[in-house]
Amino acid sequence: MSAQPSPTAVAAVVVLAAGQGTRMKSATPKVLHDLCGRSLLGHVLAATEPLGAEHTVVVVGAGREVVEEHLAAIAPQAVPAEQKEQRGSGHAAAVALEALPDLAGRVLIVNGDSPLLRTATLAALVQASAAAGDVLTVLTAEVDDPTGLGRIVRGDDGTVVAIVEERDATPEQRAIREVNAGVYVGNAAALRDALGRVGEDNDQGEQYLTDVVGLLVADGAQVGGVVAGDPDDILGCNDRRELAARRRLLNDRVLDELMLSGVTVVDPATTWVDVTASVAPDAVLQPGTQLLGRTAVATGAVVGPDTTLTDCEVGEGASVVRSHCSGAVLGAQASVGPFSYLRPGTRLGRGAKVGAFVETKNADVGENSKVPHLSYVGDATIGRGANIGAATVFVNYDGVAKHHTTVGDHVRIGSDTMLVAPVTIGDGAYTAAGSVIVSDVPPGAMAVARAQQRNVGGWVRRRRAGSPAAEAAEAAEARAASDTGSPGGSTTA
Repeated sequence: MSAQPSPTAVAAVVVLAAGQGTRMKSATPKVLHDLCGRSLLGHVLAATEPLGAEHTVVVVGAGREVVEEHLAAIAPQAVPAEQKEQRGSGHAAAVALEALPDLAGRVLIVNGDSPLLRTATLAALVQASAAAGDVLTVLTAEVDDPTGLGRIVRGDDGTVVAIVEERDATPEQRAIREVNAGVYVGNAAALRDALGRVGEDNDQGEQYLTDVVGLLVADGAQVGGVVAGDPDDILGCNDRRELAARRRLLNDRVLDELMLSGVTVVDPATTWVDVTASVAPDAVLQPGTQLLGRTAVATGAVVGPDTTLTDCEVGEGASVVRSHCSGAVLGAQASVGPFSYLRPGTRLGRGAKVGAFVETKNADVGENSKVPHLSYVGDATIGRGANIGAATVFVNYDGVAKHHTTVGDHVRIGSDTMLVAPVTIGDGAYTAAGSVIVSDVPPGAMAVARAQQRNVGGWVRRRRAGSPAAEAAEAAEARAASDTGSPGGSTTA
């Protein structure tokens, strides 16, 4: 027996993404604007992908080349279909169906600028359409203020008989609070036929997808409407103000889900988490935290305040304070900050510490090792239990190529040491403060690479006579002479 199709399955998904988006006032096509870790188009495709459609067609137009390039990166299975002339939503849907000439079954049509659409909302629409036997089903929403939106007019039996734009609505129709969401699911053959009959007799001279409803009703076909559970789901994005508002709504949803799952978000108003990031229960996000890209935070970790993590992994019980990290992996119980910058390729072992004002890049810091402050660690491997003194610089670049430094287990690097790569510091070795290390240091050795100190007595009195420094020195010498009963001011070379 052949398997029956799922009631939430569709044969194809059509995403309308060809619009100019002139109100964005941007060189970037509207559907490529980012919010919460994805483009507008990316959010729509993420919502439709779980429906399991055999075909996904994205209608492109404005900025076609960059939209197609983005599409290939985020959804290579989707097929772009070019709308060469901007002749309205109805024409765009027809272009999509022309790309699938043999399509049979149901097709879902969505707009490419609706980042708040949820899979559950779309699945409920498709399921309700199948259950009712509708030729076409429209997603609708009940809103407090329907100004500017197309009103849903229903018949006595509850079916949809028309979508009336505000400019064409009667006073009674304008009072309707159920509005069109711009999302449709219907029989592909019926849609194809109706789209072929849509005219352009309107103010804009365009083919409107909403006109399909009237044509199908006139044919005697059943058109239904399903009300979205959350009216925010239908919100589109036409300008920068709306982009910011949608970003806030989407971020609120993400944070709400995290808090319900057991994550502490101290201040949701200043915390931003991409939809692509993940946070485990019992983690704490302090104010001013941003978790971007594929960042993953494990249980018990504390991030923030004032911290940005991009594509990072934060282990159990780790902490990051007032720092910026990108492409870094922090082991369990590791600590970072404040005011540090971890660049891609940084890996901190269990219990490792990167303290204040430290920059790292392509650095593997071993278990319980410390880089406490004011240092740069680049292209390096540091073993277990090592300590890197303040103001240490791993000198990795010779102006042409990068070179690697290896620091062994339980090494002590003195403050203000320059480690000139390529160089290896053996296990248990020390370097003296202020050294410039250019050769390997054997295990257990003390490396001293600095000039011997000499003091030139009386230099300030002779070369800076009359200066505050000379006066202070003379007073000190007089005090010393008085204490010892001997004249001061001898000169030593």
